[in-house]
Amino acid sequence: MDLIDKTTFEELRETAGPDFVAELVDTFLEEAPLMLADLRSARQTGDADVFRRAAHSLKSNGATFGANEVTELARALELGGLAPDPARDLEAIDALDSAFQRAVAALQELARG
Repeated sequence: MDLIDKTTFEELRETAGPDFVAELVDTFLEEAPLMLADLRSARQTGDADVFRRAAHSLKSNGATFGANEVTELARALELGGLAPDPARDLEAIDALDSAFQRAVAALQELARG
């Protein structure tokens, strides 16, 4: 699976314009770590609503840019809600964080390219 679906990204760039897409990417790269922190915090406190909202936001933003792995991992967290085993959620959040880190450079390159 490609880190970023280039067709999705190019369609966004054609629709919104390259400058605006670059701004969107920058905003996502700033906000995603906060959303990941919200996921971790919500898992720790057992706040299912915050957990689901943060996962939903990451899923939606990932889909906007064609970040397929980010989208799929966030979707699984959103649909699964808080797992009975906190360690399972923490592993899933770590996997999502890793997918996001891998997508960062690709998104920056595409946004500037």
